[in-house]
Order: sequence, then C-alpha cells, then structure tokens
Amino acid sequence: EFMKAIEAKQVASQEAERQQWVVRRAEQERQAVVTRAEGEAEAAQIITTAMEKTGNAIIEVRRIDAAKEIAAKLANARNVTYLPSGGGRQGGGAPGLLLNIDK
Repeated sequence: EFMKAIEAKQVASQEAERQQWVVRRAEQERQAVVTRAEGEAEAAQIITTAMEKTGNAIIEVRRIDAAKEIAAKLANARNVTYLPSGGGRQGGGAPGLLLNIDK
C-alpha cells in the first residue's frame, strides 16, 4: 500500500507539472495575441497618419502594387490569354479581354 501511495503522489506531481506547463503556454499565447494586436494597431495608426499627410496617394500606390502582382500571376499562368481591344485608338474603345482557356 505504501508503494501505491508513492506512485499516486508521483502521478499527482506529474499532473501538476503538466497543468503548470499548460498555464504557461496559454499565457505565452495570450501575450502573442496582445503583441500582434498592438502591432496591427500601430500599423493602422501609421497608415492613417500617412494618409492624412499624402491624401489618397498611399492607396493608389497599394492599388498599383496589387495590379502589378495580379498581372505577374496572369502572365505566368498557362491557361490565360489576353485579347486586346480592336479599337486601334489610344485611350478609347473597349478594354481588352482575359480568357481562361482550359485544355
């Protein structure tokens, strides 16, 4: 019976250590969430300040960056074909056409 008591004490001790580890891990995860949220809030503040100083220029830059990224992906896609408009005049007519051609 003495051995059972020692074994039960060891099991209880191991379980207590495991619970402490779980608590420490939860605290680390909570801190990571707080740090991430603080970073996102700071980034939003920086963007707001930049927009106040430059107007919508930062939005235009991001729009252009997004358009460049999309164009690069489309250019590397094998199943996408671009058909330019037949207007022949600069700045007028219908826009070109993108086709997704599955083979």
